[in-house]
Amino acid sequence: MINKDRLLDTFIALTALDSESRAEAPVRDYLMRWFKGRAESLEEDSAAAAVNGNCGNVLVRLPGSGGGRPLLFSCHMDTVKPGRGIKAALDSDNIIRGAGDTILGSDDKAGIAAILEAVTVMEEQGIKHPPLELLFTVCEEQGLLGARHFDLDTLRSAMGFVLDSSGAPGSIVVQSPSQYELNYYVTGKAAHAGMCPEMGLNAIQVMAQALAKMPCGRVDEETTCNFGMIEGGQARNAVAAECHVKGEARSLKPEKLERLADELSRIFTDTVTAAGAQGLVERVLLYSAVDYDPEAEVVKLASQAAAGLGLPVSLDKTGGGSDASVINRRIPCVNLGIGMSAVHTVEEYISWDDMADVARWIVAIVRLAGSDEAVNPVG
Repeated sequence: MINKDRLLDTFIALTALDSESRAEAPVRDYLMRWFKGRAESLEEDSAAAAVNGNCGNVLVRLPGSGGGRPLLFSCHMDTVKPGRGIKAALDSDNIIRGAGDTILGSDDKAGIAAILEAVTVMEEQGIKHPPLELLFTVCEEQGLLGARHFDLDTLRSAMGFVLDSSGAPGSIVVQSPSQYELNYYVTGKAAHAGMCPEMGLNAIQVMAQALAKMPCGRVDEETTCNFGMIEGGQARNAVAAECHVKGEARSLKPEKLERLADELSRIFTDTVTAAGAQGLVERVLLYSAVDYDPEAEVVKLASQAAAGLGLPVSLDKTGGGSDASVINRRIPCVNLGIGMSAVHTVEEYISWDDMADVARWIVAIVRLAGSDEAVNPVG
């Protein structure tokens, strides 16, 4: 059914396209060419302006050839750094790797390649399927920015599947966290560091005092917190008047996330006030927790399709977010495992066999969705 050589060629061609976040246009152009003549419609939205990038999200609609409600499949087009000049190749163990000085880009181009192969197979074999929507997003690696700026109300699908988990094919993420972006600002008072430091109030030092008291890292088995960026001061010989720290907090349980965010704010505010400085806290909810029952229709459809292929079904939880976290605001959507490993590192790799299994899984989901064999038929 799946043409593995063609799938490999597609994946290698995609990885050769530079598409670090905010520079995904080469992949957009590839997809536009690929779907021309196949799609009912090809639409690029205005997310480029919102994310300060060179292209927007791409929504492809394929007409149905059988029964069933529309289904959505989604991947992101961007990669993390270093993602320029990728040279992917298959080794003797059927593992695809990069040259070692860049990432591979299986996150998430393996998902894109699997979708394209699945569509080709459905065409070649005349497989009856419901209408399909294929969403390719930008800036996923920058906090799901593309999905967050996509108009979810334009979707017609009854449910969706994101192909962006590191689990093996057959794994389905049924639980993922809520996440806050956290920003802490301290305003102190500038002064000359050598002539009159006592006239100033060092915002960096005050921030350090606050951070030393705030939880960081693994808070409990369901909750994490991290401070990842800090900036402040204007010169080595000037008492720093301002300091800014950017961080995040996540939890599989929304109530735990709220308690943690409140605790962090309280510690920060109390410490800054006691030091005589001024503080400001900003927190932005990036996405909400996902928690699916194994009996949910979207989970059962993916599970049944995987089991029918002989793939081991695994219902997983993760501490990471994906575009599924955003799409869930509109339709039920789960993130599926595609077998990518060591992502966001130059050691990244993926199995050729796993990529083929993902393509098979997509075809099986689509076929099952339009049949009467599903436990909870779609349509």
